Amino acid sequence: MRALPVLRERRRHTMAAATVFLASLAGPAGAEPPADGFRFPPARSDLSASDSRRVEAVTRPATDFSRAERFETMSGGAATSTKLVNHDAFSHPSANLTFREEETFKLGNALFRKLWVSSPSSTQASDGLGPLFNARACQTCHLKDGRGHPPEGSSDATSMFLRLARGPVSAQERAELENFVAPNMPDPVYGGQLQDQAVPGLKAEGRMVIDYAEKPVTLGDGTVVTLRHPRYAVADLAYGPLAPGTTLSPRVANPMIGMGLIQAIHPADIAAGADPKDADGDGISGRVALARGTTRDAPVLGRFGWKAQNASVREQSAEAFAGDIGISTPDVRRSHGDCTEAEAACLGMPTGVQDRLGDTEAPDPVLDLVTFYSENLAVPARRDVDSPQVLRGKQLFYDSGCTACHRPKFVTRRDAANKAQAFQLIWPYSDFLLHDMGDGLADGQPVGVATGREWRTPPLWGIGLTEVVSGHTFFLHDGRARSLSEAILWHGGEAEASRDRFAAMDKADRNALITFLESL
Repeated sequence: MRALPVLRERRRHTMAAATVFLASLAGPAGAEPPADGFRFPPARSDLSASDSRRVEAVTRPATDFSRAERFETMSGGAATSTKLVNHDAFSHPSANLTFREEETFKLGNALFRKLWVSSPSSTQASDGLGPLFNARACQTCHLKDGRGHPPEGSSDATSMFLRLARGPVSAQERAELENFVAPNMPDPVYGGQLQDQAVPGLKAEGRMVIDYAEKPVTLGDGTVVTLRHPRYAVADLAYGPLAPGTTLSPRVANPMIGMGLIQAIHPADIAAGADPKDADGDGISGRVALARGTTRDAPVLGRFGWKAQNASVREQSAEAFAGDIGISTPDVRRSHGDCTEAEAACLGMPTGVQDRLGDTEAPDPVLDLVTFYSENLAVPARRDVDSPQVLRGKQLFYDSGCTACHRPKFVTRRDAANKAQAFQLIWPYSDFLLHDMGDGLADGQPVGVATGREWRTPPLWGIGLTEVVSGHTFFLHDGRARSLSEAILWHGGEAEASRDRFAAMDKADRNALITFLESL
């Protein structure tokens, strides 16, 4: 498919939009925007006037639901995978990569699957695991590059872990938060996440405990749906109790598809949707997340992770190497992973740093290759876009107000670093902003500018293939929802009105909306 020109800022990309964005930086009421040199680009500079008009037209919301929109099948633009739909559907490269880039993709795939081992080891290019860790490979959490799951009926919590965080207790910690040096403060003993595995000779930190309470919800037509309400705790703590203020936030691994395309969305297009004070009165008040990352002097727009705490695929990858596997990279040089000063036995363990290879356990080009692989996992093509049931569900999705947060379309920036992601009309169904999702989904854990009630709108592309790829239908940040219907019924806060419209539908309309989601 021929790549489309990129959309210049829509009419909302004006000085007023810039003002709204700067207000969104303020976070809680009364706070001031960070004085750290960050500057929001008020408009896109990668476009010509003709490009702007053409792409503005193609990204307008749908109004005709009698047929599919042009290019709607190609969710990831020219990068979309049109290969056979099976359990490998999330593991194909962007369809528009060059032959040489395909080789780079395959090398990255091999490293993504690589099993790391503890030090010392005869396989010196593969040692350095942990010493405390959650997984031995990237693929372990992102099995088949898909969605993680809670430990259902077993002790397998590999693709879901507990984030640990507390509030600041000193002026220095408050300054680190205010200047985005850290997204939050780790537990003083157990660090930023609970590590449930350890190398030989060391105790794991503990294990996650989940207790579900089943609660019925009656829909408008009398249908009863049971939602499971989770409660989280930790057991078998090996290094003493958690700090009194430490919060627990469960996180399942996100699907890997389309990340390079998300990265190629111009920040002005994302920021233009922010309305932190709900100036238009529609009940939706998305806020922009900010992230400094590991190599920046000033924060930029965050777009990856459950709370949009990371700005780039490379930063997301480097943090996962260190936090999940305990492997240091040139960007995050923590060779003892998430070990803290209180865990002296962990810090006393050998690392996998080999002087002949570099000063980190995964020196260049390991991170480069894994990043390229992660940026180029293709979004699968849509199915059944012309089906009357899908089209009916699409209209209901729009009419229910779901597109206020799950924005259907963007066109990526003309000057994207990789040509495979440039000039693409994409359909992620997300605005990549932070939204208050209510008490029901609140984890009480601030991350950057995100409060304990806010979450990034997750992209919906590929969601209908979750069972095919990952073998389950668990959704939301902790997999509590066992179906798409349950996931919708958990929506609260800014999404409460849309949830109530879904709950008020008759069964036929609910089924149509779900069928539309399953086509994504």
